[in-house]
Amino acid sequence: MKKIGLLGCGAIGTQIALAIDSGKIPATLTHVYDNSKDASASLVKKLKNKPIIVENSHLLSSNPIDIIVEAASQDAVKDVALSVLQNKCDLMIMSVGALLDESIYDILSDACRDFKKTIYLPSGAIAGLDGIKSLKDELESLSLTTTKHPRSLKGAKFFENSQINLDEINSITTIFEGTAKEAVSLFPANINVAALLSLTGIGSEKTNVKIVADPNTDKNTHHIEAAGTFGKMTFTIENFPDVNNPKTSRLAILSAIETLRKYCSNDIQIGT
Repeated sequence: MKKIGLLGCGAIGTQIALAIDSGKIPATLTHVYDNSKDASASLVKKLKNKPIIVENSHLLSSNPIDIIVEAASQDAVKDVALSVLQNKCDLMIMSVGALLDESIYDILSDACRDFKKTIYLPSGAIAGLDGIKSLKDELESLSLTTTKHPRSLKGAKFFENSQINLDEINSITTIFEGTAKEAVSLFPANINVAALLSLTGIGSEKTNVKIVADPNTDKNTHHIEAAGTFGKMTFTIENFPDVNNPKTSRLAILSAIETLRKYCSNDIQIGT
């Protein structure tokens, strides 16, 4: 069985760990780390098969592990990803926005080739990435409109220099319009879908993003439009937020679990 290390023991990391512990992912969770010792201890208490809690993030990949799962933050990716690959471990990244830093992307891409390891990016809270990836050379425009309840946007860096008060929004309000690169920088925990979309398609500077706050919605909605010489595609995905973390859609967690299940399984593979 594959051996997995987990970086980040919050809402996403916990659900992945439980999926491994239940056998849904045919693997063994051997080591975990979180900046919060309480978070890692709390996670381990929930598991039948107890992984080892390591003392720092770099110790994860120093153990005989097949893949490290990052479910922590963009900063964690920047700090740990290269050493994971150098230690001959594969890596699954949830905080995909870190890769819109071109220097980070180039370094990790080169490291994958140099050390013959792979980085996996789950499709997260959106669908249709396989289609967009297959026709990216014929794309002329790509846009994403994300609509969330105001509480799902709280804490974003964007509001440090904004006059918008999320608690006072009482009707549908456009919060942000710009490129995917700008969106991921200003909403690092809220809009990883924009990073995935731009990496799959025509790049972060050409992917247009709109973020809308709707106080009457109970869903995270992503509307994607792609057009080019191939024709046109549109997708609308309505996700319920995760009950433990409203910034994250339930689909993002299920996508991560399926990506890991596929990595750890020997069976018929559907789609790209």
